[in-house]
Amino acid sequence: MRRPVSLRTRVALASALSAALAIVAMSVVFLLIVQTRTDDELDAALRSLEVVRVDGTASAAACDGRVVRLEPNGDGCWELPADLREGDRVDLGLAVPRDVVATAVERRRFHIVAVALSAIALAAALGWFFAHRSVLPLRRLTAATKDVGTRLSLDFPRRTATTETAELATAMDQMLGRIDAERRHTADALATARDFAATAAHELRTPLTSMRTDLQVLSGMELPAATRAEILADVLAAQGSLESTLSALERLALGELTTDADREEVDLDELVDEVVDDARRRHPDVTLISTVPQPIRLAGLAAGLRSVVDNAITNAIRHGGATRVEVAARRASAGTVTLTVDDDGTGVPPEERDKVFDRFYRGLDTETPGSGLGLALVAQQARLHGGTAALTDSPLGGIRLTVTLATAPRATPPGSGPSASDSRPPP
Repeated sequence: MRRPVSLRTRVALASALSAALAIVAMSVVFLLIVQTRTDDELDAALRSLEVVRVDGTASAAACDGRVVRLEPNGDGCWELPADLREGDRVDLGLAVPRDVVATAVERRRFHIVAVALSAIALAAALGWFFAHRSVLPLRRLTAATKDVGTRLSLDFPRRTATTETAELATAMDQMLGRIDAERRHTADALATARDFAATAAHELRTPLTSMRTDLQVLSGMELPAATRAEILADVLAAQGSLESTLSALERLALGELTTDADREEVDLDELVDEVVDDARRRHPDVTLISTVPQPIRLAGLAAGLRSVVDNAITNAIRHGGATRVEVAARRASAGTVTLTVDDDGTGVPPEERDKVFDRFYRGLDTETPGSGLGLALVAQQARLHGGTAALTDSPLGGIRLTVTLATAPRATPPGSGPSASDSRPPP
């Protein structure tokens, strides 16, 4: 494979070529000027020649009847026609050999070419030297790039570098930052996938075993209709529990892989009203009230916020036996929104109010079926939205769920939910 030409060599060649073009153009112009001026100077010199007498007192002289001009050393004379007389008009033509002009021009051309070649060589040498100085920051950047390790960042001083090199280093740092973020995101995705598989295997093993036993009984034994109907009801209930658990695990896994790019503008007041209206249709015997005194917009995850309100209402009715649920949202302070869900149910003992936000935790006195993931989803979404979730006593007599949310997005690195070790199923 042909090795590419170095930047230093390219700059030196470019300097030499640029100098050569400029010098050649100037030399051609200069030679033309020299030749023209030489001709003009010779013409002027010839015009300045005087015809004088031999004794130097007149403009014309006779030398045996001839008009002459003596050389400075007094040797020789130039002859004119002998029949000319003094006072006659004479046209005198003077000339010098052409080779005299050519020799003078050739001598000057040689000097010009020698100076031009020397200038081109000097330009190449200076280009080589300054190119070497110019690429030193690039060489240091190359060395810093070779030293990039698992940290994926450049150890390169910006203050001593040229503007272009500093900009290149900054762009490379930004690229490495994106690569590092994607790498961490991929690692989190793999960890979440492993966690999902382990959790699903643990949580689904018991209901699947129960379903298989029930199906074997149904297929292998003749049972009374009432018993058969009871077993089928158990199978359907187990299937519903499996579906609920898988859906909750999926939402938890998606929440852990959420990034700021997934956020959008959400009208919280409209979202609360929609979820409460859906709950009214599912639970017509429960009084459901939504109170949002003013429009509230925030940058968040619409599906996640919907699950917060929906899971809170579902938990209050299914596990707390509530007959009245009130959902309210208001601005608590600049940049913060408070979402509360009050019910008149049985409540949660104070010693369990923190534990119920853990995955797969179910109250000691809970008899209703469930995955134990509803409030874990609420806590995860509160954390993703820069807030918290807590349980306190409700004015209605049951429990109050308070969720604080930030209206503006905060730095949320991938996998900001519970760690893999925290989210693994209990043994």
